[in-house]
This record gives sequence, C-alpha cells and structure tokens, in this order.
Amino acid sequence: MEKWDVYDRHRQVTGNQMIRGNEFEDGAYHLVVHVCLFNEKGEMLIQQRQSDRDNWPELWDISVGGSALAGETSQEAAGREVEEELGLTLDLRSERPSLTINFENGFDDYYLLNTEADIDDLPLPTEEVQQAVWATEETIIEWINRGVFIPYRESIIRLLFDMRNGFGTHEQ
Repeated sequence: MEKWDVYDRHRQVTGNQMIRGNEFEDGAYHLVVHVCLFNEKGEMLIQQRQSDRDNWPELWDISVGGSALAGETSQEAAGREVEEELGLTLDLRSERPSLTINFENGFDDYYLLNTEADIDDLPLPTEEVQQAVWATEETIIEWINRGVFIPYRESIIRLLFDMRNGFGTHEQ
C-alpha cells in the first residue's frame, strides 16, 4: 500500500495522506518526479516498462518517473526512483528540479542530468523496467506517434531536450 503526502494548490504539505489509487478530494494534490538522464551525445536514456505495470505496461518512457512517498522530499523521491528502476545510485539531495509542471492532481518535478552511465552496467531487467536504450529526441517523438512510447506532448519532449545542456541541467 503506497501512501502519498497530500499537498494544497500552493504545494504546501497539508499533513494528510492518501493511498495510491484512491480518488483525490477537492483541493488535494500529490508530488510526482521524473529524472531525465542524458549522455554526451545528447541522447536520453529511455526505459521500457514491464508488462505487469498497472499504468502503461510495455510502453517506453523517459529515464525514470514515479510518485513521492509520504515523508519524502522531491529529491529523495527522485533518487529512490532512479535506484528502483535503473539500479543507479545518485545523490540528488542538493539538486533542484530543472522544471515543474503542474497537472490536474499534482506537481511533476523534472530533473535533467548529464551522466556517463553505461547501459550495459545497469542491473536490468528490474521489477519495473525491461530494458533501457539511449534515444534521440526525434526517435522518442516517432515512438510516441507510433504508440509505443507513453503519449507525452511533443512540446514537453522538445523542451526537455532543449534544456539538457544549459538552463536547468545538472551534472551527475
């Protein structure tokens, strides 16, 4: 049973918690994190989700994503998700999200990181991820259009790639 902290519309923790899968009460929000890992060629590490996942089984996704658990900061959640999904240990405690996207039921923090991680060294498959590859911006958009990648808006993918080597990107 996964518990999340409940936030108000100003991103303040209310002191309440909710269980994943329950309906959101009016004015209740939760925190989601994504980590986008880029290599020196400007490609993003993308992952294929396991077939038994509740949401988007078998589809490709950006490097890492998930909900913050109750009591976690955004940075702690991002680090935990990277370790759970890819087996990498990254210290994100001093990082700020590169951008935050507000959505209907929450806040989605995106961390954009340059890395020298070698896919061959990742302990894949994991419980959540079948495999990972490096992909270009155009490949990701093509796969979204083919229906094999989670249907992010093309503008979001372009923004993530645009921001990767400057404003908002961190080294790891």
